[in-house]
Amino acid sequence: MNILNKNPVALDEPDLWQQFKNGNSGAFEKLMEKYGQLLFAYGHKYSHDSAFVKACIQALFLELWQKRDSLNDTVGEKVYLLASLRCHMHRALEKQRWQSGPPSGPPLDCIDPFSIEFSVQESLVEDEFSRCVVDRIKFLIGQLPKRQQEVVYLKFFQGLDRDHISEVMNMAPQSVFNLLQAAIKQLKARWKAEFFVVSLVHLLG
Repeated sequence: MNILNKNPVALDEPDLWQQFKNGNSGAFEKLMEKYGQLLFAYGHKYSHDSAFVKACIQALFLELWQKRDSLNDTVGEKVYLLASLRCHMHRALEKQRWQSGPPSGPPLDCIDPFSIEFSVQESLVEDEFSRCVVDRIKFLIGQLPKRQQEVVYLKFFQGLDRDHISEVMNMAPQSVFNLLQAAIKQLKARWKAEFFVVSLVHLLG
């Protein structure tokens, strides 16, 4: 008997995750279509090797299909997929570190190679001043510690709340709150300092 239920499924079905768990391959394909680009963008912040990121995403979806009956129902699908990919990539990157012998440095969780890079479409930036502002914001965020960068990305660019971010990053909600507050504080301080310097140069010029 074919275990796959190939009934068609609409992209906006509210129970897409449940249909996938019930063995509907159409729902499974829709999940891959719906979250493929998002997962690739997130994974690319851990590794710029596109082939490696795609391989991790493929491995993730294969594991999801194989274990669909036992998947968590209490966490939203987006949060679950982001958290699972993060875990997959950490394991794969750690395995790479061990291939040439035991690493001498700290565990990968302590290094956290997350690197935030934003691509801003030129059409969204109307003038040179706006482009300069965007570039400075990108630069300032890039100066934050890696975990703070990731919290900022998940909060402001993926729209996740504190509890969801804690699920993705596997840390306590209070730790997420502390990281976010520290990031915002640093960004405000550095932005004010840069604004002061620019204003002073303008006055003296």
